[in-house]
Amino acid sequence: MSEHTVTVNRKARHEYSIEETVEAGIVLTGTEIKSVRAGKVNLQDAYARIERGEAWLIGAHIAPYEAGNRYNHEARRTRKLLLHRDEIHELLGRTTRKGLTLVPLRLYITDHGLAKLELGLARGKQQHDRRREIAARDARRELDRELADADRGR
Repeated sequence: MSEHTVTVNRKARHEYSIEETVEAGIVLTGTEIKSVRAGKVNLQDAYARIERGEAWLIGAHIAPYEAGNRYNHEARRTRKLLLHRDEIHELLGRTTRKGLTLVPLRLYITDHGLAKLELGLARGKQQHDRRREIAARDARRELDRELADADRGR
């Protein structure tokens, strides 16, 4: 089973620590799915919210389809997410009690041609956490570089 990743929200992993991921379907119109398949999607400022027992994706940008006519979709409209009722109740409880946020991590197309969204149950990182993470990553890179140089016999 393979899937085609359309877009990844790289900013999400930088700004949030992801505790758990959930797969959700997404309700799209005809011109939206064509734009998704063309890769014209941006999840950078998007988030998910649960309202009145339903999950919604807010702020995702799906570019209007170039060959679309006057019935083309609005780029930043709110889109419904498809989750089981018990998943929605669990996510609602965890986001309200524990102060977590639902952040879209990636959008992909399954083997059956369905668009799926990977949501992350996330906790926001503080500025000092981000700095510490960047410093650790840089130190790892430097160590890898030195080991590679040592292997080359320098």
